[in-house]
Amino acid sequence: MTMENEKRIRMENTSFHSTPTTSSTSMPSTYGLGPNDRRFSFSRQQSSRQFDQSTPIPLKRNASFSSSFSLSQPLLSRTDSTIIVPSDARELEWKGGGEGKFLFGSGANGKMIGFFLMLFITVFRSVRFGSRPMRRLAFMIILNAAFSTVELMIGIITGRVGLISDAFHLTFGCGLLMFSLLAMSLSQGKPDGAYTYGYKRLEVLSAFTNALFLLFMSFSLAVEALHAFIQDESEHKHYLIVSAVTNLLANILGFWFFRSYARVNIVYRKPEDMNYHSVCIHVLADSIRSVGIILASWLLTLGIDNAEVLCLGLVSVTIFIVVMPLFRATGSILLQKSPASIPSSAFIKCCRQIDALEDVNEVSDARFWELVPGHVVGSLSLKIKEGSDDYTILDYVHGLYSELGIQEMTVETS
Repeated sequence: MTMENEKRIRMENTSFHSTPTTSSTSMPSTYGLGPNDRRFSFSRQQSSRQFDQSTPIPLKRNASFSSSFSLSQPLLSRTDSTIIVPSDARELEWKGGGEGKFLFGSGANGKMIGFFLMLFITVFRSVRFGSRPMRRLAFMIILNAAFSTVELMIGIITGRVGLISDAFHLTFGCGLLMFSLLAMSLSQGKPDGAYTYGYKRLEVLSAFTNALFLLFMSFSLAVEALHAFIQDESEHKHYLIVSAVTNLLANILGFWFFRSYARVNIVYRKPEDMNYHSVCIHVLADSIRSVGIILASWLLTLGIDNAEVLCLGLVSVTIFIVVMPLFRATGSILLQKSPASIPSSAFIKCCRQIDALEDVNEVSDARFWELVPGHVVGSLSLKIKEGSDDYTILDYVHGLYSELGIQEMTVETS
């Protein structure tokens, strides 16, 4: 064998077994990472291979898988801790920001006008080309907005404060439904540099806002019932019955639109389910309120004492019972509570199985939460013995939690 062939073979072996690294000086100090930092070493290798996390990882690899990845050579070097940061990541910004300066000016008012105009165009396109629930919700908003405007004008002309107050209540409800429609539209956006998980959680935030408003309405009805108990009911006006009947007819139409979500407790498989359910609960609660007002006015005409107190009290309690499951479900996701679909004992069992491995010294910082309904995220820290096969342990951990129902798992090794 000639010297040139030996030199060429030695260079090929060296290039195969070495792990490509970058200089420690290329890491910007703004990221808070030193040259010996190993916290994100596995995350970097995982992102370069892009495994499909939607399918469970088997605990035992087959022959074809073993042939593709050699167990004798780990995918991760313990001494390789440099993270390559793309140069484009420092230049992430909204590309449309410069165009608004030519249309509306560069001041604060121009930016605000441009923002609302782009928002209106986005919602209009989503409603026109969107799904059927979005078009139905847009129709409900237009119908309620027209009714509240007519009621406000009649209240101002006749000087009746009850009609004006009810018109403002409907207007505020239309605003919340508009926020639900906006969440349906913006949640279709793809992840970007600012929101790396995307905009799906807007659906959860919209549902939580609807639930919070309905709880406030329940409390206000309880206060109104207490006020009716204190004052003389003979002086109470009954002109709101016409407004309540009209509002009830509009709400019945909206309830029919979202009738498939007409349940108090529902299993949310997608973030859209939570938002649609909140719209249905909103319409249902408003319908219960209208029925309570109609029933109270009818009982007062029959001369039944404390009829308004009884009806408003029952309506307040009913709305509270209907809304609380939605409020707890949305609040648990926003507070990043562990998923209710997976019992806590299952997480404890998985940690014990990992801790029982021979090459694992310690398991810590196990955290699991729901990003949106149907998407569970988890993270875990492991201390592994020096010289052990990192990939075998990571393969086992990912397979264990994938079978448990964790869609996205991040494991930190040290």
